[in-house]
Amino acid sequence: MKTFVTSRECIPLLLFVLVAAMAAPTANSQQVMTPEHLALMKYVNEVAVSPDGNTFAYSLRVQRNPFMEDNGEAWLELHVADRSGQSRPYVTGEIKISDIDWTPDGKYISYLAERGEDTVKSLYIIPVDGGESKKITDNVITIKDYSWAPDSRRVAFLAKDPVPEETCELRKMGFDQEVYEEGLERVVGWIHDIQTRRTDPNGVTVSGSASRISWSPDGKLLAMAVVPTPLIDDDYMKRKVCIVSPDRTDPWQMFDNPGKLGQIAWSPDSKHLAIISGADINDPSAGEILVASYEDGTLSPVLTGIDGHVRDIAWLDKNTILYRMNTGVHTIIGTIRMDGSQQKTLVGPGRTAYEDVVLSDNGKTVAMTGSSFDHPWELYYFDVGKNNPTRLTDSNPDWAELRFARQEVVTYTARDGLELQGILIRPLDEVPGQKYPLILQVHGGPESNYMNRWMTWHAGPGQIAAARGFAVFYPNYRGSTGRGVEFSKMGQADYAGGEFNDLVDAVDHLVNTGLVDRDKVGITGWSYGGFATAWGATALSDHFAAAVMGAGVSDLVSKFGTTDIPNEMFLVHARRWPRDYWQWYMERSPIYHAQNHKTPILIIHGEDDTRVHPSQSMELYRYLKTLGQAPVRLVFYKEEPHGVAKAAGRYDISLRQLRWMEHYLKGPGGDPPPYEVDYSKLKPETKTTPEYEFRFKKATEIP
Repeated sequence: MKTFVTSRECIPLLLFVLVAAMAAPTANSQQVMTPEHLALMKYVNEVAVSPDGNTFAYSLRVQRNPFMEDNGEAWLELHVADRSGQSRPYVTGEIKISDIDWTPDGKYISYLAERGEDTVKSLYIIPVDGGESKKITDNVITIKDYSWAPDSRRVAFLAKDPVPEETCELRKMGFDQEVYEEGLERVVGWIHDIQTRRTDPNGVTVSGSASRISWSPDGKLLAMAVVPTPLIDDDYMKRKVCIVSPDRTDPWQMFDNPGKLGQIAWSPDSKHLAIISGADINDPSAGEILVASYEDGTLSPVLTGIDGHVRDIAWLDKNTILYRMNTGVHTIIGTIRMDGSQQKTLVGPGRTAYEDVVLSDNGKTVAMTGSSFDHPWELYYFDVGKNNPTRLTDSNPDWAELRFARQEVVTYTARDGLELQGILIRPLDEVPGQKYPLILQVHGGPESNYMNRWMTWHAGPGQIAAARGFAVFYPNYRGSTGRGVEFSKMGQADYAGGEFNDLVDAVDHLVNTGLVDRDKVGITGWSYGGFATAWGATALSDHFAAAVMGAGVSDLVSKFGTTDIPNEMFLVHARRWPRDYWQWYMERSPIYHAQNHKTPILIIHGEDDTRVHPSQSMELYRYLKTLGQAPVRLVFYKEEPHGVAKAAGRYDISLRQLRWMEHYLKGPGGDPPPYEVDYSKLKPETKTTPEYEFRFKKATEIP
């Protein structure tokens, strides 16, 4: 696959723009959102701010049209914007960049990508003032993370140990058997000098496997997140922070963070680390701020016991930490002193929810992504203490004429008196007094939460469903994040108990407001939300007239035996081992209640899922199919993991899910709709014309 670039790297952009314009959906006469708008939606994926705070690099997610190019994941392009909102493309086309950063001297933007003849992710830099990208690392191993030394000459990065040549030869001969969860290739630290082009792995090798690396501002130390093994379960539950010197192999200091580990950030004077940590080993999500002293290994609380979860951190100065926190359905950006005093809010709850907050090296400018009900993620910035966030990008200008349904925060009370929140998208062109069908969209995790932001994606119909006369509700049931540790633990040791009763209580609330028709309620969700969907279609089948389950759990006993996160399941979800509670595990499994099935259910799953094995969907399908009490359909997506990432599959899910809900909540019901799906609306009408063939071929074959 070739990569073509913009005029920034001496390649004209015009032809690519022509192709993109041909693929863009045109708002229909009603000017509402359609699956085709969603399939080609663009948004800002990642941001990085220059050291002086005046320029912003960002990646733009550009989704593929499988009728115009090879099917696959979205492209990720590199763009750069200034404070006025003038944005320039730097690297575009068939490329997927990640981990954008600036060299400390501000002369280059760095990123990871596979380009040209690359077979793995390598590190590249591109001059800010013009010129071509230059490959910095020349390895045969994929880089996982990297950090620049303050001299802009050395870069520390993480990558797997090289595979011995003898092992490679044996694999070529067919000796490629896998010994399950043994012989795993660990990730270690390397240091590369961009002037001498020397790569040294010896200076930062530590026991175990690394997942994060960060150079101290004085250039003397490296902070690393390490785990005992490369297993995903260890990465979730056993990540610890250590500090090493670039010229020695033994850790200088180890920190025993009490729970899951989030971000790590050095103080400007290199004397402390701020970390985001779980409160204890049973805390479902890292969300509190602790400060570590590298001299004595102590961890001190800074922002703990809060009604929310911290997601991003950075240091304004050697005593002050900037943070972004999810609180309820909103986000706030604030500061707090290292000793826990003088907490201030810089950006409070509002129309836009912010994510991926980063700070310039001079501590003056904050950049982030932001979204709201009527636009997905864009680039924003503000100067600390001087102004409110300013939006710099408009990634979907062709959406200007679209009408979006009203979105609002809803508070309701569960049957046990617990106050809960959620996000409601009301039907577009709602008629007062009329009752509407409802789609209940359940988030996964359950350590996750819905915020008042952009709420439409391939497996979440949102504004598309609202445009077709549905109400869509996103509940933050007990066990969600965003409301502190205690709330996030409320669903533990109670699979499918109070947490899923909260879903029924949400429906009852919306019915009682007069908005929702009780007989026309559908439920959908992915992963743990898929578990909720399976439960809704079996144990709670009386409450739901349609269901679409994505990568969901149906049998908790076999789920434990086939997942790659058994310890996380025990420590932050079940709090019980199956061997001690066989009957409880069975009774909390949807297949145990299959005989109650009356809800037509569409089941979708990636066939390469290791988190929730595809057999979970197969079990539910077979139990329900042999009972024959209500329609059931199972769709697998080839070469897809826990989440479907390729363009064709995502478009198929969007159409298939919406059609299932319309058929059973608004249409005739009965037998399922045809298993075939009509994709013609995404197919450009001009594809077969000579003009189209010339333009597209010329654009993609530019060397």
